Amino acid sequence: MQPLKVGITGGIGSGKSVICRMFRVLGIPIFDADTEAKRLMVDDPQLVNAISTAFGTEAYRNDGSLDRAYLAAKVFGDEDQLSRLNALVHPVVIRAGEEWAARQQAPYTIKEAALLFESGSYKLNDYNVLVTAPVHLRMERVMQRDGVTAEQVETRMTRQWSDDKKERLADFSIVNDGRRAVIPQVLELDRFFRSQRL
Repeated sequence: MQPLKVGITGGIGSGKSVICRMFRVLGIPIFDADTEAKRLMVDDPQLVNAISTAFGTEAYRNDGSLDRAYLAAKVFGDEDQLSRLNALVHPVVIRAGEEWAARQQAPYTIKEAALLFESGSYKLNDYNVLVTAPVHLRMERVMQRDGVTAEQVETRMTRQWSDDKKERLADFSIVNDGRRAVIPQVLELDRFFRSQRL
């Protein structure tokens, strides 16, 4: 029997990675879509070729590593170019996630993805969880974590769907507002997901 597939997402600074680490402690395998995307953009020959064709061979350095600064400059502030890049990367990452999930031996698996709903990959999961936090708290977290300005965080936030829009598609929410205890929320979901495989 294939494990149940659960997606976890949340806006930048919501703390979805912290939540996923809690599930990992409970023995649940995690597929980090953002980390996997970075790996595949270098390791997948077809994707490398597609990116080079779309954005120029300068997208890769002589040693084969991705020139992130060059690519960021190409897509930053240009919705069409960003959509073009996502259209190349997302299908490859989604396929890798599906193949990974099929190999796991666990009651359920978790796919952590910043653009879970935006990419449409949430439709492949049995359940989807949204991690939420107030905007001001998310901004503080990202400014501290990345050493960026409030304006830079706001720019990143505008590229993601609002929590309201995501909540309409999510099956469950975890509130990570610094006041409500997170661990009981994680344990409750863990119990529920495990019960679906009995």
